[in-house]
Amino acid sequence: MSAVLTAPGAAQAIANGTPVTEGDYQFSTKLTMTNIPRGDGSTYNSACTGALIAPQWIATAGHCFHDVAGNRVSGPVPYATTATIGRADITATTGHVIDIVEVRQASRRDIALAKLATPVTDITPLPISTSTPRTGTILRMTGWGATSSVNATPATHLQTGQFKITRVSGTSLMVTGYAPAANTSACVYDSGAPYFTENLDGTQTLVSVESGGPACPHSQNETTSRVDDIADWINQTTGTGTGTPTKPRGNSR
Repeated sequence: MSAVLTAPGAAQAIANGTPVTEGDYQFSTKLTMTNIPRGDGSTYNSACTGALIAPQWIATAGHCFHDVAGNRVSGPVPYATTATIGRADITATTGHVIDIVEVRQASRRDIALAKLATPVTDITPLPISTSTPRTGTILRMTGWGATSSVNATPATHLQTGQFKITRVSGTSLMVTGYAPAANTSACVYDSGAPYFTENLDGTQTLVSVESGGPACPHSQNETTSRVDDIADWINQTTGTGTGTPTKPRGNSR
């Protein structure tokens, strides 16, 4: 049984992951959407995950912003969306809660850039990779989604896990769970979650974002959208260069 995560309302915390220590991975972003319109005139609420990649920009999944027919949209944010940045527990008062005001969709892949109403100046953004991903590379992901597809609700504490790249296919990367378990996997409301390298010098670099996959938890392939081959577009849109890799604040393990 699969969960199609590109449908309206289906965004993708991590099943069988571990809680993030407060102060780590502060670029991780919870996106909360309210009063999303349906074609019948009703509304619903949803959520996605993302990452701060520039002082005023979040990278997430393109399908997180859509019209009533489920088509991805650019321009003014289509429904009220807030970004919670810089905290591991949603009830904490650290970090920032800022409105999203604009969306830019990448061409031919499930990635969007969401503009914050005001810039974040006290959290180091996650730099964008410009290197072609390689099969077998271990990536870390952080997500605010559910921990199970059954009665799924967004997590109240940021979760993390490690994943292995199994295939590089055009604009996509396929990944499977690596640690803490083989069935560590993205879940509902994790759409747009960042997959990033943790380098030997302690820096981190964004490689791809969560797009979709089977019902969680699972040990199958998960589809993510790569960023390296659109790094120029991302940097032009956000008004940044390639950036300096960010060092984590403390240890999450």
